[in-house]
Amino acid sequence: MSIAAVQKNPWFYVLDEPTRVLVADDDPILLEFATVHLSSPMAAIETAADGATAWAALTSNPFDIALLDIAMPAPDGFSLLEAIRSEPTLSRMPVVMLTGHEDIASIDRAYGLGANSFVTKPVNWRLLSYHIRYVLRTHRIERELRAGGALGDACEAECRSVLGAIAREAASCDGGASAHELKLAMRRIEALATAPLGRASGRPDGAGAPQPAEDVSLCSHAPELVA
Repeated sequence: MSIAAVQKNPWFYVLDEPTRVLVADDDPILLEFATVHLSSPMAAIETAADGATAWAALTSNPFDIALLDIAMPAPDGFSLLEAIRSEPTLSRMPVVMLTGHEDIASIDRAYGLGANSFVTKPVNWRLLSYHIRYVLRTHRIERELRAGGALGDACEAECRSVLGAIAREAASCDGGASAHELKLAMRRIEALATAPLGRASGRPDGAGAPQPAEDVSLCSHAPELVA
């Protein structure tokens, strides 16, 4: 496709998912441009002219991402980033440093303090819109991976507990047990074994887990034990 054909494509909003963005900068013109160029029917832009106002906004309202200038009235962007990463309710929020400082020391310090990305001025607002979108998508994927890992750890712990209960139940079935007792014990063991499967399916009642068989002996030699 030619450049001319690309330029004829209809205009559209880049931030097309519900998003709350905080832009902190002491340049009133930049804040005005941020509101005009980043806003969309799905994206709400809030601005702050200094670090203190930005911190007050962050600690009183939920935001999906923050864009911070480095050189703004106290606290500056670096100090504000440190505060964000130290606050449990904000520590995982994506932060993009939006600044005219593009020296190596500023870049290294920003990433060292936990910035998710670094954008230099003058700002290409269309490019920044895409930048925000992909930072948010990466953050969402990381959050889902963390949640999946936590679920896996919980399931592993529960399975270990269930295996212990199964072993104790099986040990209680000695050679003198009747066929009826063996069947009851097997049903209890199967109920224990399928409980984690039901919880992993997201159904608190265990629906979706395999159901215990109605007529199962504890082991293949159960008839000999009770003959």
